[in-house]
Formats: sequence, C-alpha cells, structure tokens
Amino acid sequence: MKIRTDYILSAILAMVIFSSCKKYPNPDPVFEELVNNVAPQRKVLVISIDGLTGAELQAVAPVNIAGLQKNSKYSYQTLATGSDAGGWASMVTGTSFSRHQIESDDFERIEDPDNDEHGTIVLQRNVFDYITQYKAVKTALVTPWPNLRDYVKNTDFSPVVSTDVAAKDSAVHIIQTQQSLGAIFVNFRAVQAAGTHGGFVAGNPGYKQAIVQSDDYVGQILAAVKARKNYGNEDWLIIITSNHSGDVNQPKDGFTMVYNPAFKPLELKKSGFNSVLFNNAGLQAIVPDDQGLYNMGADQDFTVQMQVKFAKVTSNNAFLSKSNNAGTNFTGWMWYQSSAGNMTMCAGGNLNGAATGRVNLTGIGPVSDNTWHTVTMTVKRINATTRTMTAYVDGVLKGTPVNIHSRLSVSSDEPLKVGRRTVDGVNAFSTLNSANLLIFNTALDPGTISANVSLKEMSKHPNYQNLIGYWPMDEGAESVYYNKAAQGYNMTLSGAYSWASLADNYPPGTTPEPILSNLSIPTTVSDVAALSLYWMKIDILPDFNYDGKPYLNNFEKEFLK
Repeated sequence: MKIRTDYILSAILAMVIFSSCKKYPNPDPVFEELVNNVAPQRKVLVISIDGLTGAELQAVAPVNIAGLQKNSKYSYQTLATGSDAGGWASMVTGTSFSRHQIESDDFERIEDPDNDEHGTIVLQRNVFDYITQYKAVKTALVTPWPNLRDYVKNTDFSPVVSTDVAAKDSAVHIIQTQQSLGAIFVNFRAVQAAGTHGGFVAGNPGYKQAIVQSDDYVGQILAAVKARKNYGNEDWLIIITSNHSGDVNQPKDGFTMVYNPAFKPLELKKSGFNSVLFNNAGLQAIVPDDQGLYNMGADQDFTVQMQVKFAKVTSNNAFLSKSNNAGTNFTGWMWYQSSAGNMTMCAGGNLNGAATGRVNLTGIGPVSDNTWHTVTMTVKRINATTRTMTAYVDGVLKGTPVNIHSRLSVSSDEPLKVGRRTVDGVNAFSTLNSANLLIFNTALDPGTISANVSLKEMSKHPNYQNLIGYWPMDEGAESVYYNKAAQGYNMTLSGAYSWASLADNYPPGTTPEPILSNLSIPTTVSDVAALSLYWMKIDILPDFNYDGKPYLNNFEKEFLK
C-alpha cells in the first residue's frame, strides 16, 4: 500500500504545534481601562464685590465666601485703591495707577500737563485681550455698571444688566450654556451703594444685608460652575475680591480670596518691612497735584521728617525736595547728601523775586552708614526779619540753624518728591531706603521732636491735628505710597522701581510685623489679571508691564500633578 507523505508531514506539524501550546500557555486576558491623559481645561471666574472691605468681610463672615477659605490663598488686607474706576482698571490691566492713569468714573486717562501733546499715549491692554490672543476660548464680563461695560468692550459676552440680581442671573446663564467659556468676570455694585448710605461698616444694617445678599449670589454662581456638563474635565480658579473698598474719599484695605479645591489654606501678608530702593536716576515718588497744600510761602511754619537708610556716601545726591533743581535759580527746599557722610538742607526763593542763590544748612549727620536715621527739618518765622531752618538727626539738633528770610517764599510749582534732583549740575544718586515721611503745618519744638522719633502710632502724636501728610512707604506692592493722614494726597511711584523685603530691619517709626516666612506677598487688585493669565498658562511677557504678581507660582506643588 502506498503511504502519502503529505499526510504524515501534516500530522507531525500538528503535533509540534500542540506540544508548543502546552509548553507555553497563553496568559489570561487583561482588560485595562482607558486613561484620559488630557489635562483638565483651566478656566477662571472672578467676582468683584465693589465697596466691600476686608475688615467688614471678616466681621460678617458670609457663609459662601467664608466656606472657600479652607481651600484658598486669601488676604483681608489687600491694598486700597484710589477710586472705583482706578481699581477696575488695575484689575483688568494688571497695572497700577502710575501706568494706566485712570481715576475718574469715565475711565479716561488723566491729562499730564508735562507730557508732550504729540507724544505717544501707552494704553494698557486688558486681560481678555491676552486670553483670546493665546487661547481659543470665550470670555465674558457681567456688570450693572455701564461705564465699566464701555471700558471693557472686547469680551464675547457682555449682557446689558442694571442690577446685581440681573448680573447674577446672566452670569449663571452664561456659565450653564457656554461650554467654551474660558474666563468670566462678574461685578456686584449693591454693597458699594449701601455703604454710601449709613457707612461701610457691618453695623450699618443696609451694608450688612447687601454683603449677605451678594454672598448668596456668589453661592448660586459657584453652584452653576459645579453643574457644568464638563466640570469633571475642568480646573477652575475662582477669585473673589473688591475693586475698591470703603468710601471713595477714605478707601480701606480690601480682600482677595483665590480658591481651587487643590489649594491649602494660607493667609497672604506682607512679611517684615518692605521698601523701595531708590538706586537709579529715573526712579521717583511724587504728589502729582497737592492743590497748594505743601506750598509754605514766605511765613508758614512747617516741619518735614523722614527716616532714611543710605548704603553708601554720595555727594550732591538730592533725595527729598519741594523745589526745582538746585543751582543759581533755585526756589523751594531740598535735602541732599553731602561730604563725609553728612547731608545738607537748603532753601531758595530766587524765582519768587528773592536774592540770588540759596541758603544751605550743612553738617547734618552722619547719616550715610547703612542704618536707619530719623531726619527732621523745621522752618519757623521768628519775626519780620527772621525765619529759621533747623535740622535734627534722631531727635538731636545738628548743624547751626540758618535764617532763610531773605529767600522770601519757598513755594514751588514742582511736586513734593522723593528721588533725584540735580544739585549744582551734578546728577548723582545713591542707594536710599526711605520710610515714614511726615509733614506738619507747624514747626515742632525740640522736645516734641526728640520724644516722638520712634512713634509708631501716629494718631497719638501731640501735633496730630497739624499733620498734613503721612506716608509710611511700606506697602510692598504696586506704585502708590498711600497718605495715612487726615489731610493730604497719595504719592505715585514711577521709573524702574521694585519692592524688596528688608525682613526685620525696621525703621524706628514702624511697628514690627511677624516674619511669617521668606515669602512676602502683599496683595493688590492688579494681581487678578496676572493670576488669571498664569492659571490659563499664558506667559506674562515683559512688555505687558504688569505690576500684578502671579504668586500662585510659589505653591505649584499643591496643584501641579
């Protein structure tokens, strides 16, 4: 019988295959879940409760806002702003007043008479402009304030509403229906209105009720965010703040609540003493318009006091003045560093028709030893022919008082200024930290000066009623030295300024604050724009000119996984 070899080969091959399967069994099947590797979409909600102060928010502690604190970076001492419109301009542009120059409710820049009428006006772009430039998302602004709607015109949604409840309803609708929404700013105005009738205090029933009502609106908006269809794939940063806190004429510190479920709670504060170092020729702080308050004429007595810390000796370095540049045609008064670590005070009235030149009071010091010193100048009219200028350092008489009567009026059209002025053609500058600038409309006597060199609570000064300017100069952020006296005006910083913490190196007239950590984070409304861009992963470039700080970058280990 003939045997077919093809059958035999097939059988052998089958046995080999079977044997192989038995020796190397197939593993049990594993069913893996699909992992979503797409990062959650970052989105921003900002709610401004205009007129709400940090202190009164703490006092009332409304349930919804208070409930966010356990997952927030928060502050009840957000720096006060100069006006309603100025606060909103800072909030949406990330810049301080010295850059956006907006103060009045029409949101128009103030006119600077010293600017070239044909010069370029730099308009600050708002945060929505940057968001839509870099991200394919929708934006919204919901406010019952028509002027604010007119100022911010580039959002995708800006419903016309006239009340807070309508603003809340519109915000909820946008959040519920617009899945491509990336950033929404919501504005409530009733707290501001209530405060103007009865006071910006929790003891005012109308003010307190407006706070509670606004908090209820906040709760409804937060609920709308959590009810979004794609909320599980979204990562919301929620900022609740106030554009301007308290009365327009007497602003108070505001508040900032920056919330995300991943955040650990931390109160944001200024740590230690914070100061601007005056170390370049273009840096200055001025009172733009004092309405003549600091012009002392030919017979007004006055006192000027400031604490200074110079890192080095420099000659002809003018650092405090209410004058033009010191030279032959000099009018006003000026302080400048001179030789051997001392300083000079001078007065002149040439432009007012007085004698040529100036009167110098020399030998004041030493002051240039990198430690804090309290420098005081008094000007007092003694009689028809005598008006003396006297100097003190740390409460001790220095130099020989001089008679400045022949210079007549020391009034000047130039602003009160901290920063460099030219002295005899020399444009020197040093490294100055300054603090606690005081101006009294009376000449303090030697005993009062000596006894109050280190006074920390200025309201207890025996001549407090004569105080017409008091600038602690320790804000730690933005570009304003706030006047804390009952009279007077704020000072505006400009030029290449930067704030730095001097830790526990306090001037004698400053109350020490706890050194909480190596982080000093005083909060401002201009931070809102910076935080919004940071959260949406938009780089803040140098040409944005931001004053606001994206301080969440200090805490990334909490929320970056």
